[in-house]
Amino acid sequence: MTSARDITRAVNPPRAAFLDFPLGHTTGKPHAPDLQRRILVEALSSFETMTAPGSMKELPFRWSEDEEWKAKAFAEGDDRAPRHDTPQYQDEEDRRLAEEGGGRPCPACRS
Repeated sequence: MTSARDITRAVNPPRAAFLDFPLGHTTGKPHAPDLQRRILVEALSSFETMTAPGSMKELPFRWSEDEEWKAKAFAEGDDRAPRHDTPQYQDEEDRRLAEEGGGRPCPACRS
């Protein structure tokens, strides 16, 4: 699933479902579980029917009645911090743990 059509086309995954929603909302609007469920069902169903490699299906949901959100998103620009060639840490403890290689166990992979 993607909300970044151009990036997804460049990556060329085997199949993709595109949702024309703001980045960060690829599975729907916050606090809208019915919409989120419909989006997921539609996306998963599309994966069953797309047979050509590189296919991308545009899901039939809209963020709003108009496209004003797009103009606002582009007008606000990119305010992310610049990338660095060296590791960046949240604090000194993060740096120490990363450099020692014996950080806290990962809660997801338990390693």
